[in-house]
Amino acid sequence: MNVILLHLVPASAYLLLGFVLWHARRAAAGQSFAGTVRILLASGLLSHGYALGQDMLDGNTLHFGLAIALSLTLWLALLLYFAESLANPINSLLRLAMPPAAICAILPALLPGNIHISIESWSFRLHFAMAMLAYSFFALAALHAVMLALAERQLHRGRLDAAGADLPPLLVLEKILFRLIGVAFVFLTLTLASGLLFSEESLIRPLTLRYKLGFTLAAWLVFGILLLGRHVRGWRGRIAQRWTLAGFVFLLLAYIGTHFVLEILLKRA
Repeated sequence: MNVILLHLVPASAYLLLGFVLWHARRAAAGQSFAGTVRILLASGLLSHGYALGQDMLDGNTLHFGLAIALSLTLWLALLLYFAESLANPINSLLRLAMPPAAICAILPALLPGNIHISIESWSFRLHFAMAMLAYSFFALAALHAVMLALAERQLHRGRLDAAGADLPPLLVLEKILFRLIGVAFVFLTLTLASGLLFSEESLIRPLTLRYKLGFTLAAWLVFGILLLGRHVRGWRGRIAQRWTLAGFVFLLLAYIGTHFVLEILLKRA
């Protein structure tokens, strides 16, 4: 299959889903789009996952890079949301996620990864899996934080328009947010610990590794303080949202930022 076409299929499914969700928020009350939403999301996830498999896997070699990292993170975050939506469907979150998901689905066709990593080592496979799960849980948490901020702003203005009409109670959203952060923090802790078991010099240069480790530790501290503040001081609302987004920015700088400099600005891996 043509490489562009391979990535256009999931991107189109996500864009179509975004259109359906936009139409659903403006439709008459009581009209259900739940079945259509799940079919389109499942179609996008399946085709997106297949495209990522073609991009990344070649025997015992892993092809990777900035575009693939973004695409994989969004795919995993949407997969986690799909599982979460079986109990707590939140169409407002999907409306926020569909535009970046469509862009990230097609990015690997435009910017193919030029990093080649041997994946024969079980320790690296474990480290890589935990890192991507951590990034994906935090990406989903960041989307929840943005959604909470928008909903709270509307409530403070004394209105909640159709865009937020399908939201669960804010306390429920906040519980989901901290559950996501808690799980992601565990994976991030394991990622940092497993990274000490083997060298990553085959993946990126030592100087870049130091920057990556520094930003990752900063993110770990931010989320650790947030969870401690929630437990000890009952942090919530804007404080929780700001700390969540700040920690996610550090994670973006840790991985996405370093690869952007290497692959886009410096034109090298």
